[in-house]
Amino acid sequence: MLEAFALSDKGCVRSNNEDYCLIDAERGLFVLADGMGGARAGEQASRMAVETVAETVRAAGTSDSQVLIRATEEANRRVLDAAHNDPSLEGMGTTLVAALDLGDELAITSVGDSRAYVMDGDGLHVITEDQTWVNEVGRPLGLDEESLRNHPMRHVLTMAIGASAPLSINHYRLPMETGGLVLICSDGLHGVLEAPELERILSPARGGGSLEGCCQLLIDAAKHAGGPDNVTAVLIRKNR
Repeated sequence: MLEAFALSDKGCVRSNNEDYCLIDAERGLFVLADGMGGARAGEQASRMAVETVAETVRAAGTSDSQVLIRATEEANRRVLDAAHNDPSLEGMGTTLVAALDLGDELAITSVGDSRAYVMDGDGLHVITEDQTWVNEVGRPLGLDEESLRNHPMRHVLTMAIGASAPLSINHYRLPMETGGLVLICSDGLHGVLEAPELERILSPARGGGSLEGCCQLLIDAAKHAGGPDNVTAVLIRKNR
């Protein structure tokens, strides 16, 4: 049985929150998006993408990884269409991470740089791969981590929902053991807190502590570190 909790905050700098997340406990569906675009287009893109994934998965009537991939593709189509039909939404897009319970494992899709982590007996590990200039261009070029942290291209995505068709989707199958803990988060969290700090905060939840309390601690830590962006955390734990 999976238990989940989510929390989102606009952070300390932004005037609005372009992150959007959803937990559908009945379907075992967990989705997070981090929108981008002028005015409030980012908010519309993230909400549209998340709600499209949920609608598509619910309509499918079955749970498998291909359903999640198709739902992610449909989210991209709808965001592209909305931007095409409304000039005020031109250029909008969003990252997306979606996870679907398949029983003994989670199917995960990701687009952009929002992330999924798993914490098990060996510690915290990132599951998803960022679709960013830093990860796909900078590191292969051999740039050191300090240079990458300060590079003018460090925030550039190489893929996003609403950016192009066809869409490049990363997808994964993650075995879920009893006590296993999954964190899905926007870069407002993983971009300001290093992995050791995330692991320290998550440790009580791995041991059975409150997911709500842990989410609040994650948000508080990101804001204490400056909160330069919207910050969202979704925690998923397998209890038995």
